[in-house]
Amino acid sequence: MKQAQHILIRLPNWLGDMVMSTAFVKAVQQLYPHATIDVIAKKGIDFLLDYFPTHSQRFIFNKEEYPGLTGAYKFGKQIRQQKKYDIFFCLPDSISSAVMGHAIGALKRVGYKKELRSVLLTNAYPKKKNLHRAEEYVDLLQQFLNTSLPTPPVELATEAVERKNILIVNINSEASSRRLPKEKAVSIINTLRKNISEEIILVGSNKEAAFVEEVYNALENKVNITNNANKTNLPQLITLLRSANVLLTTDSGPAHVANALGTHTVVLFGAGNENNTAPYNKTNRTIIRLGQLPCEPCISNTCKVYGAPECLLRLDENIITQQVIAALKKQKL
Repeated sequence: MKQAQHILIRLPNWLGDMVMSTAFVKAVQQLYPHATIDVIAKKGIDFLLDYFPTHSQRFIFNKEEYPGLTGAYKFGKQIRQQKKYDIFFCLPDSISSAVMGHAIGALKRVGYKKELRSVLLTNAYPKKKNLHRAEEYVDLLQQFLNTSLPTPPVELATEAVERKNILIVNINSEASSRRLPKEKAVSIINTLRKNISEEIILVGSNKEAAFVEEVYNALENKVNITNNANKTNLPQLITLLRSANVLLTTDSGPAHVANALGTHTVVLFGAGNENNTAPYNKTNRTIIRLGQLPCEPCISNTCKVYGAPECLLRLDENIITQQVIAALKKQKL
């Protein structure tokens, strides 16, 4: 359906996934150069749209204002009253996003098969295994058009800024199986401070601030270490990530943001499969995984084998520090 004039894309609900969907938006632009492309984003991460590939209208979906399936349907009906769409691309796997698409009433409603979604979508396809998440999104377009195309770059557009001699450290993640335990975070930062002279800035959201404060207070040496948790809004965090030399982080949304901004990103993987969800750009990323436990990699949000994430606790602080130093040197070249 390459003659489509009006296209609407329901973007993913998680920060990292939304970053990875920039490749899909670019692919749609390439294949539909004359179409208007609108997007739906979840409230709370919609700020990313300011750094997204070019698009026309944006609809912001607030789950609190439109709760449940009924809310999703109502939101879709409101969009339908404003504009008629030829194609609705549904990137989330949720039933509610498919309900929303059905209410919007696009001629073609395209998404992956899951649960009862096939009834609500006009074109539902199986999700292929062993693809990176960014490639999964683009493959949906490939299956719909029965064509082949390379995955465009995963990028966030910002104004050029001068890199500063800064190492940002993110110890947080939504899932406990991906979050650094306090004692491990303290040990890693202590080792870094003994081996590098760069300013270290700890980051975190409002709900992560208390945990980051605990870690900061437990550090042996706080010289040239700043606790910035809950002191920047999300656009300010993007500016900070863009200006830093390196980000050391868990598998989390900020890892994808920094990577898409061109900042070298050293990622500590616990739970999660890096082949599917690592920051996409290989030229400015370093992946560190223990790789010694029979349960690796798992995709559970909690450690069901050890209770605490041993895959993170057993990582070698010296290896982490060596990789950070190598990344810092690379950025300075």
